[in-house]
Amino acid sequence: MSTTTDLIAGARRTTLSVYRQRELILERGHGSRLWDIEGREYIDFSAGIAVNALGHGDPDLLGALHEQAARLWHTSNVFYSEPPLRLAAELVEASDFAERVFLCNSGAEANEAAIKLARKHAADAGRPPERRVIVTFDGSFHGRTLATVTATAQPKYQHGFEPLPGGFRYGTFNDADALATLIDGDVCAVLVEPIQGEGGVVPAAPAFLRALRERCDAQGALLVFDEIQCGMGRTGRLWAHAWSDVKPDLMTLAKALGCGFPIGAMLVGARAAETMQFGSHGTTFGGNPLAAAVARVALRKLSSPDLLDHVERQAVAFRLGLERIGNTTGLFSEVRGRGLMLGAVLAPEHAGKAGAILDQAAAEGLLLLQAGPDVLRFVPPLNIGTDEVADGFARLERAVARFLGRD
Repeated sequence: MSTTTDLIAGARRTTLSVYRQRELILERGHGSRLWDIEGREYIDFSAGIAVNALGHGDPDLLGALHEQAARLWHTSNVFYSEPPLRLAAELVEASDFAERVFLCNSGAEANEAAIKLARKHAADAGRPPERRVIVTFDGSFHGRTLATVTATAQPKYQHGFEPLPGGFRYGTFNDADALATLIDGDVCAVLVEPIQGEGGVVPAAPAFLRALRERCDAQGALLVFDEIQCGMGRTGRLWAHAWSDVKPDLMTLAKALGCGFPIGAMLVGARAAETMQFGSHGTTFGGNPLAAAVARVALRKLSSPDLLDHVERQAVAFRLGLERIGNTTGLFSEVRGRGLMLGAVLAPEHAGKAGAILDQAAAEGLLLLQAGPDVLRFVPPLNIGTDEVADGFARLERAVARFLGRD
């Protein structure tokens, strides 16, 4: 039987070295706990980067997958199948603005579709190419394809991939005063996360989102919300933008939409619902019956008022736990975010050490994420239990003590 060391050594010979992975191999999961191939147990405060929103091994998700797998795996979009048709209708019903849905495989693909739709919408209105600029914001993250990495206004993700596609402009996140000059008549769309994830778990101020809506309306631009990480119940409401009472023209989803099964979606409101017609876009696997069957169950469960109430209760427990650690150790300068999407910002004397803390956490049996080098990111399963929260924080406290040399 191969050991962890053997398997990782083989992976280093055969896979691209594009990830910095912890020295463990996860094998199975149940609820908010995971086990590696050596039998070690972990509390999951990462949920596969906000993907496993219902934890691991949810029986309803498994039932939907197994039932559909016995019927039909794939047809291509040359033919209809029932699960994606029903999922699209249910997403429209669950949204507060959408009329149409495009199903794809990932968040990057959903954002690519939104970029294409925005440009096509502008072209149909008679705008020349130089007046089809898309605005995004410093600290954003919208994907790893060439277009979405250009939309991602973080140079570290773009370096070495030049020349980048043109037609993008960057602004300062949460700076409403700058919008009058940032968004002019040459802008066809604004793409923004209601809560930035990779950028450090930074919520958009409601006043900023309202100002974006007003400016887009004034300039004839589409407002696109990227809720790939912050949506699907993560904040205690199904859609993160619901906290600001601002409705987008387009919204992109992925991650928790399939609770671990790959799927993405672009939701389109009335203003641009007829923009993409036959032949203007497509995907081989988008709307796959397996993915759609799972996503239908995920949407139903993540929309549950009981689950959303649970998210808000556990969010309080997470904030209190992080504030307690910050107050007793001085490790954190701030805890920010909403619901179960929280970022603990490292104090200046510990700046750049998030990765080292993640290593210590894994050694203590806790799976964490970072959002840049200075922020610990907490995006656990939304149905995480009270016992798992308490156990996870006990492990985090031990990891912090080891990191600070106080164990």
